Amino acid sequence: MAELVKGVTVLGATGSIGVSTLDVLARHPGRYRVVALSANTQVERLFEQCLAHRPRYAVMVDADAAEKLAHRLRAHGAETEVLSGVAGLEQIASLPEVEYVMAAIVGAAGLLPTLAAARHGKRVLLANKEALVMSGHLFMEEVRASGAELLPIDSEHNAIFQCMPQKFATGLQRNGVRHILLTASGGPFRTTPLAELASVTPAQAVAHPNWSMGRKISVDSATMMNKGLEVIEACWLFNTDPAHIQVVLHPQSVIHSMVAYHDGSVLAQLGNPDMRTPIAHALAWPERIDSGVADLDIFAVAHLDFERADLQRFPCLRLAIEAMEAGGTVPAVLNAANEIAVEAFLNETIGFTDIARLIEQSMRAVTRREADSLETIFEADGEAREVARALIKGMH
Repeated sequence: MAELVKGVTVLGATGSIGVSTLDVLARHPGRYRVVALSANTQVERLFEQCLAHRPRYAVMVDADAAEKLAHRLRAHGAETEVLSGVAGLEQIASLPEVEYVMAAIVGAAGLLPTLAAARHGKRVLLANKEALVMSGHLFMEEVRASGAELLPIDSEHNAIFQCMPQKFATGLQRNGVRHILLTASGGPFRTTPLAELASVTPAQAVAHPNWSMGRKISVDSATMMNKGLEVIEACWLFNTDPAHIQVVLHPQSVIHSMVAYHDGSVLAQLGNPDMRTPIAHALAWPERIDSGVADLDIFAVAHLDFERADLQRFPCLRLAIEAMEAGGTVPAVLNAANEIAVEAFLNETIGFTDIARLIEQSMRAVTRREADSLETIFEADGEAREVARALIKGMH
């Protein structure tokens, strides 16, 4: 039985996805072994995870934090080896004894280690949107070249994956798929009067009605940029374009997405809004294992509502679709400008409606190039951040 145990690296172990992943892994000690964990700066939380899961390696991106973690672990007699920096992340993503890599680092910082996992033929459990948003073409090339398995963790993309025909990668139309119905809760401001959006506070924006998420992703959900990034991600994952993806507001977050077929069938994946479901699905695929998630009580749900997405209310969704249609480095610019804008909003430097304005101005200001190398992509990312920061200064 021992040879069947799969080695797992969790990139971004202290975030909500990482914590949920470790919860699922702990339920199946005979199937999975935690080989490596990473965090950015949360020493105390990673220290506790190392004691609980006894990984061979732990990586802190921040060098000072790595030194503190190493000291704490030595004092407790733990044998976990502590590495630091992006090089450490890439190392644990490509270890020979690791078969599965949970890519759950938020933002552009997750791109290089996620690419490393793909390059080394791992099963990549993709919770990091930016890897595909920034470098979709390059990333998918690495997956194809190495024979890596790419399984989406976002609840929506995981739902689509579950509803797709087996050979979807060869083209949706030839496999009978008409279009993808990508669901969205609509976030906390789905019904807020438009005139009130300018005065929204960070505390209001991070209070998501259905999901427990980090602050940055919660703001992205409130602006619907999260859904925009998911449209881009879905285009790469399922070999399609924005014209074949329809965003559907579904406030209950019970149907996680749907796939419509030419014969009139619409397949949907339903479940309680708990990330352990897609995590368990991707870990065990094509099998099914217990995730710890309660069964969906459809009688308690009682009814399901659907609305069209309003691009006037959610301009970030429109900008993401435009970025995907423009292609090249434009999605990387969109993503970088959004990261800067959301950070400024959370720091109360700009208003909620300034986020979309800032992204649109950044997209206009940075010249589109072909995204044919990581160097070009990171240059566009850096330029967009500089432009966005300059625009923020100009607002004051």
